[in-house]
Amino acid sequence: MTEREITSPVALCLPGGDLNPDAVGWSRTPMHDTSGIGGGIRDRGRNKRWEYWAIVSPTHIVSITVSSLDYAAVHGFWVHDRRTGVTIDRGKVGGPWTATLPPSLGAGPATAKMRGLEIEITEVRGATKITAKAPGLSVCISAEREAEHESMAVVVPWSKRRFQYTVKDVVRPATGHIEIDGVGTDLENAWSVLDHGRGRWHHNVRWNWAAAVGHTDGHLVGLQFGARWTEGTGMTENALIVDGHATKISEQLRWDYDLEQPMKPWRIVGTDVDVTLTPEYDHRSRTNLGPIGTRGDQVFGTFDGWIRVDGARIEITSLFGWAEDVANRW
Repeated sequence: MTEREITSPVALCLPGGDLNPDAVGWSRTPMHDTSGIGGGIRDRGRNKRWEYWAIVSPTHIVSITVSSLDYAAVHGFWVHDRRTGVTIDRGKVGGPWTATLPPSLGAGPATAKMRGLEIEITEVRGATKITAKAPGLSVCISAEREAEHESMAVVVPWSKRRFQYTVKDVVRPATGHIEIDGVGTDLENAWSVLDHGRGRWHHNVRWNWAAAVGHTDGHLVGLQFGARWTEGTGMTENALIVDGHATKISEQLRWDYDLEQPMKPWRIVGTDVDVTLTPEYDHRSRTNLGPIGTRGDQVFGTFDGWIRVDGARIEITSLFGWAEDVANRW
């Protein structure tokens, strides 16, 4: 598989709204102007925009989402205490007016405002500030952004009218504070992961996503893997981020897991990847509203195995992250 690297700014959409062929490829830093998504009446109902952040630490997992599906907004906010196994979920579904999303990554704040839930994601110097408030739960987190660090940005083309731009930024040190029912905890040794998405999707879709970050074998390593949704497009979202440098994996990786028993190990294998996730927590999502619905298992745990970058093997030992299988009717 040959994937083109994009090294200069490019518009995701042509003036009429179709996919710009020159936008298809991948980049180490965000290069795409995605302002053509979400405006006007072109393909109403198919435009999907979101900012998703996961923050992991030895004590907590925090998940925050601001999203617009055109006809509705789905906002996520949950915190899992790894020490006690308790999860508090304050996510809500509202009208599209409850979400504000920037036209392109970093071009403005992302906010969700509803009764009982407020989220604000703003870019500040050298970091992204993430705050969320709901009854009995609040977080304030700073996801640090080093000037020279690389991420993985990819345009996945299904057709000229159906396509997705994603930025997976998996190696972002995090600091911050969580408050649950008036009891506060400072996050220590924490990492944050961004999934920025802009595109036009089919109604039925299923995907895999896995990410992990931490220090292992003398390196700072980020794992970024995906499957199913990119098949047949000539693109993948697979990458390794080692010591700040992104290495693109231009092959579909093999995923082995049992969705009927998601707490069993998940294995991801390729020419330069062989890692296994040992689960400790499955965050399940199930909704069924007739034509609209979601079924998801996001399984958190530790990765072990090995990766290879520029011919050098790196041992992966107890790298914390997740793997997921999600099916949406949206």
